[in-house]
Parts: sequence; C-alpha cells; structure tokens
Amino acid sequence: MADSTVFATLRWSRKTPARRVWAISAIHGEAERLAILHDALGQRLQLGDRLVYLGNYLGRGPAVRATLDELIAFRRRVIALPGMFASDVVYLRGCQEEMWHKTLQLQFATNPGEVLAWTLGQGLAATLAAYGGAPDEGVSVMRQGAVAIGKWTQKLRQAMNQTPGHADFMAALKRAAFTEDHALLFVSAGIDPAQPLAAQDDALWWGGPGFAQLDAPGAAPYADYARVVRGAKPTGAPAQAGVAQGAHSAAVDGGAGFGGHLLAACFDGTGSLGGTAIDMVTA
Repeated sequence: MADSTVFATLRWSRKTPARRVWAISAIHGEAERLAILHDALGQRLQLGDRLVYLGNYLGRGPAVRATLDELIAFRRRVIALPGMFASDVVYLRGCQEEMWHKTLQLQFATNPGEVLAWTLGQGLAATLAAYGGAPDEGVSVMRQGAVAIGKWTQKLRQAMNQTPGHADFMAALKRAAFTEDHALLFVSAGIDPAQPLAAQDDALWWGGPGFAQLDAPGAAPYADYARVVRGAKPTGAPAQAGVAQGAHSAAVDGGAGFGGHLLAACFDGTGSLGGTAIDMVTA
C-alpha cells in the first residue's frame, strides 16, 4: 500500500454520480495566468469534482510568492463549497519544488557550488528572489564553506516561514495522487514502470524514458492503474503544449514559464479506459 503521508487518494462522493478530476499544468510563477485560470475554473466546477495540481509552482516566472498565495486562496474557496473536503484538492511535488528543497539543504551537499549552478540554470533564480536571495550572493556564499552556506539557507528558510502559509504548503506536497478505484494516477513528470508506486522516487519529478513505455505496443497499464497523467517535462519547453493522450497515458502541459499558457484539463474518472480529457481551460 502507498504511504498516505506522501501519496494522496482521491475519493468519490456517494452523494453525486459526477466523477471528474481537473489536472492543472506547471505554473512556474505565472500568478496572473493562475488567477485567470482559477476564475474560469471556479465557474466550471461541478459537485464531486477533484483538483490535482501537477507540480512546478515555483521557478522561472516573475511572481513565485503571489503564485503560492493564489493557490492557497483558491483552495479555501474550493473546500468551502458544499460537499467538498480538504482532501479533494491535491498539490504534487515537481522538480522546481525538489530543487528548492535541496537548495535549503546546500550546506550538506558534497559540491554545493555545482548544485546551485545547475539549479540556477533550471530557473531557480526566480524562487531565490521571491525569498530575498540572489544568484550572485549564492555563488559567493558557496565558496565560503558550510557554516556560511548554512546561515544563507537559514535566511531563505526564515523568509519562506514568515510568509503566511508558504511553509505549510511546501510541507503538504504529495509525490503522486490516484483515484480510489485506480482509474487514474497523477504524477508530476514521469514514472518508472519497473517499480511499484510505493518505491517511486526521483522519476516522479525528474521524469525519464519510463513514461513513454506505458504506451509501447503490447504494454499493460501501470500496475492496476488504467491511465497515468503527468504534467510538465522536467527540462525545456514542451514539444507540443496541450493534452497529449496515449493508450494508457496523458500529458498536460500548457508551456507556462516558457512563453506558453497555463492549462487545466478535466478527466472523466468513470470511463473503462481510465479517463479521457473532456474539457479544458487555458489562461
């Protein structure tokens, strides 16, 4: 069984036949697009709908803190609706959140300078700026040893902790989410088909070749899940923004943070194929 502290189960309400899940693509600090998408999504939500955010809220875009504020505020609106519960809205960990987590522990890294340089190349600078850091400052501190690095990361952590709700948000991120009937499994970037869900780790937010194997000729669905839905590719802009569906997979990416759009795709959780995108909202 998957650990409920790191994996989320989307349970269906017995009071409504509606079984739909909205999957929201990578946001990458695009707070204005997120607010627009939330306004449109709020008008389309039906009783019984569930929401899964596919990771990558931080990085790249201009408004990381405002993005988390908007996510927290919209969650309050959603779970205040009749018949909705806190567990009906799930946030997955993406590679940007994983990089931020590693950044706050750089004092323990073997090669902290190399780690910081790589993460800065992946869009971390926007998250640093959101919490009072700067790339040049970080590069300089990396040369000063573990004590100086620890003081720097503590300053970043304190800035996050002092922003209402942000530390709690980061602590609540899940590795994956699945519907209770195992029709749909949601991950941020990919999955290793050779490993059970409970053993999945970095592939969930860094991706890899395993996701494409789900749709190979003769391939069976992953474990007993009918369809696996992922968000953004871990590096680079998506080759084709939108919803790409295979026999047992779907990828949801609007290209936010790379000059594209923010996308929410609604999956029907009752179909024998494990869900098909039946509606979309873009911003």
